[in-house]
Amino acid sequence: MEIYLVRHTSVEVPRGTAYGQTDVSLRDTFPEEAEKVKQQLTGLTFDRVYTSPLSRCVRLATYCGYPDATPDNRLRELHFGDWEMKTWDEIQTDTRSQTWWNDWINTPTPGGESFRQEYDRLADFLEEKQQQDAQRICLFTHGGILSAARIYTGDIPFSEAFRQVLPYGTVLRIQI
Repeated sequence: MEIYLVRHTSVEVPRGTAYGQTDVSLRDTFPEEAEKVKQQLTGLTFDRVYTSPLSRCVRLATYCGYPDATPDNRLRELHFGDWEMKTWDEIQTDTRSQTWWNDWINTPTPGGESFRQEYDRLADFLEEKQQQDAQRICLFTHGGILSAARIYTGDIPFSEAFRQVLPYGTVLRIQI
């Protein structure tokens, strides 16, 4: 199965903010950024198209010609829980942050989830889709999910997930 994962375009959030599953606005550069994504998808046909239900992904899917993309909660970004919309500087002052920093792969954020849980959501989604008849699918999703997909295919180890987050508007092709 060939899978195209598309990261949403840039968001209207201050740099260094953990926005995760918060439904945030896109920057006013959306039309230009979205057009670049659309051009990368031109000429491709998909058996199925899925999207994170967050508006930043739905809006990009719609712009690219997929207004009926199927929403799936497993394609959401990491849930930062109590730390949603807090800056990394603010998070570091939280007494619970050191435990998370020591093992962010397996330790959930307070009231949220661990990166392993996000990875497991994506792995569950991909394994389910492999049992279906689609040969090529497209997912409009988030940076954490693209990292999880790269781990799933063996491209990067878990330890690199936060260090190698792909840019906004990236179209990543994987084969499974």
